[in-house]
Amino acid sequence: QVQIVESGGGLVQPGGSLRLSCAASGSSFGMGWGRQSPGKEREFVAMIFSSGISNYANSVKGRFTISRDDAKNTVYLQMNNLEPEDTAVYYCNVRRYNEGALETYWGQGTQVTVSS
Repeated sequence: QVQIVESGGGLVQPGGSLRLSCAASGSSFGMGWGRQSPGKEREFVAMIFSSGISNYANSVKGRFTISRDDAKNTVYLQMNNLEPEDTAVYYCNVRRYNEGALETYWGQGTQVTVSS
């Protein structure tokens, strides 16, 4: 079982910035974030792999930056120029291989609210 600790959510005005952090127990193949707004399904936000390759949802490209510190098994999501549409619960996603099988874990989530 993977332990995941998320932090960094909060209330911010439109155009503001927040930085989310997610620390996982042990190493991982991929680390990233998804988000879910009320009444909507969870959606992909960003992912970064151990190779350094990263992917972003079109809605956040150019505004969000994902990075990872493998020494700390931690992934960060720097969110700039936030919009009200970014309001959601953000969930950390950890992917690792266990005896050849890909396992996926989710954190408990951290609330991000963008409002004036």
